[in-house]
Amino acid sequence: MSTNYTTWKHPYTPAKKYGKRVAYFSMEFAIHQALKIYSGGLGFLAGSHMRSAFGLKQNMIGIGMLWKYGYYDQSRKEDQTLQPQFTEKTYTFLQDTGIEVSVTINGNPNVKVRAYVLPPETFGAAPLYLLSTDVEGNDFLSRTITNYLYDANEVTRIAQSIVLGIGGAKVVEALGGADVYHLNEGHGLPAFYYLRDQGVPKEQLAFTTHTPEKAGNTEQNIHLLNDFGFFGRTLSDEELKKEQVEGYLLNYTVSALRMAKKANAVSKLHGKVARDMWKSIKDSCEIIPITNAQNLEFWQDPQLKKAWKTKNSNAFGKRKLELKAELFKTVLDQTGKIFDPKVLTIVWARRFAGYKRADMLLYDWERFEKLINDPKYPVQIIWAGKPYPMDYPAINIFNTLVYTSKYAKNLAVLTGYEMELSKLLKQGSDVWLNTPRITREASGTSGMTAAFNGSINVSTDDGWIPEFKKNGKNSFVLPALDHLLPVEIQDRQDCTNLYDILEKKVVKTYYDKPEKWQQMLFKALDDVAPEFSSDRMAKQYYEELY
Repeated sequence: MSTNYTTWKHPYTPAKKYGKRVAYFSMEFAIHQALKIYSGGLGFLAGSHMRSAFGLKQNMIGIGMLWKYGYYDQSRKEDQTLQPQFTEKTYTFLQDTGIEVSVTINGNPNVKVRAYVLPPETFGAAPLYLLSTDVEGNDFLSRTITNYLYDANEVTRIAQSIVLGIGGAKVVEALGGADVYHLNEGHGLPAFYYLRDQGVPKEQLAFTTHTPEKAGNTEQNIHLLNDFGFFGRTLSDEELKKEQVEGYLLNYTVSALRMAKKANAVSKLHGKVARDMWKSIKDSCEIIPITNAQNLEFWQDPQLKKAWKTKNSNAFGKRKLELKAELFKTVLDQTGKIFDPKVLTIVWARRFAGYKRADMLLYDWERFEKLINDPKYPVQIIWAGKPYPMDYPAINIFNTLVYTSKYAKNLAVLTGYEMELSKLLKQGSDVWLNTPRITREASGTSGMTAAFNGSINVSTDDGWIPEFKKNGKNSFVLPALDHLLPVEIQDRQDCTNLYDILEKKVVKTYYDKPEKWQQMLFKALDDVAPEFSSDRMAKQYYEELY
C-alpha cells in the first residue's frame, strides 16, 4: 500500500492514547547507518525516539534536514591521524513529497525548501520529513545551506535554523498542522516565533534542552538574527528588547524556555542542573526530567537477549565471544592487530569533546603502562568517535591516541564511528568506559546500549548513571567529586579513582570471579531494560510533555 505523504497520514492507525498530532523537530536523526544525517548523541536519541513512536503507533512525524554531505566521513591521513572527508550523499529510498515552501533568509524572500520523506516501512520509524534547499530555482548560496550538518560558518548555521524552524513549520502546515510542536534542542527556534505569529498558542509548544555545555546553548547577536529573517518577520526595537538577554544577545535556550508551555531535561540529574542554570529567567516554563533512552529492539543482539531472558550463562558467554570476534575483524582490518576474544576488552567510544576526556587513561602514564602490560590480567583497549571537524583540541586528543596506540598490540583507535561501528563496539566490548566531568554530560546514552549487550559500565557518576547504578552489582562507578573543584584537580582525582577501580575490581572480577561477572551482566540487563528503553521514553513524552 503506498501512502500519500502530502497530507498528515500514517500507514497505520494511531493508537487512541497517542492520537495527538506531534511534529518533532531535530537537526539530526540517527535512524539507520545508510542515512548519514547525524553526528552523535542528539541524533541517536532522536532516531530511537522515532523507532519507538513507530512501534507504539504514535501519531508523530519527524522534521529534520537532508544534509547533502552528511556530518563528515571519518578517514585517515598518511600517518593514520584524522582526516575529515566530505562526500555527496544520495538516497533513492527517500520520496519527494512535492511539498515546497519558501522562507526569507538575509533579505531573499524566495529561498525554496523542499520536503522529502522517509517512509516508515523503510527502516521501521515514524514518518520523517527531511528538508533541502538544494532545489532547482535557488541561487548558489541558498543551495548550500543544507550542505553540512553543524556548518562551521555561523551565518550558515543561522540560515539552517531558519530552514529547520520556519521551513519545517510551513511543511507541517502544508500537511494539515500539528497539535504539538516539539523542538529537540534550540536549533529550530525560529519555528516558535513563526508559529506564535500564526496564532498557535503556547499550549502547543514543547521543548527539550539537552546540554549543560555553554557552547550547546547558542547565543547570537539579536540584530544580526533580525536582519537575517530568524524571527519570520522584522521585529521592532521594542520587540527585540523583550527577547534579548544581556548585551544585544539572544539565547536560543532562554527563548525556547520562555515560549514553550513545558520543557524537559534529559536525566534527573540534568533536570536539577538545568533548573539551577536557568533559575534567573523570568517567565521560564517548568522543566521536568524525562531521561533519554535507546531502542532496545534495534540495539540489542537477539541471541544475547534470549540467553539473558532464560538466564543461560553458557549461551550468553558463548555468544559474547562470537560478538567480540566479529568486532575484532574490524580492528584487524583497520589497524592490522589481532585481538583475542578471551581478553578483557575496554571500549571508550562516543563523540570526542574535551569534557568527555577520551584520554583519561593517559593522565597517569606509569599506571597506564602497568595496566596494558600486565601478563596475569591482560586487557585490550579500543577508542572510537568523531570529533567535530573544526574542534582542534578534540582532534588533537584523537591524534594523540592514534600515536599512543600505533605500535601497541593491544590498543586500537578505530575510525568511522557511525551506527554500525557503534553497534559492533557495544556488542563486542566487556567494559564500556565513560569519563565525562560531573554535571557536564546531560544524559549520555551509549552506556545504555552497551548494557543491553552485556557490557559493564565503568563510569563517572554523571548523566543517566545515578538513576541506573548499583555500584559493584550492575556497574562500577567512580566516587562523585565536587564539580566546582578546578578541572585539573578533578582530572587527577578521577584518573586515580579510575585506576583503583580497574586494577582492584574490574580486571580481578573478570578473570578471577567469572560467575560474579556474569551475575553483574544479568543484573545490569535487568536494570537497564525496560527502564532505559525508548518505548518508556516515548510514552512519557506523550503523558508528561504533550
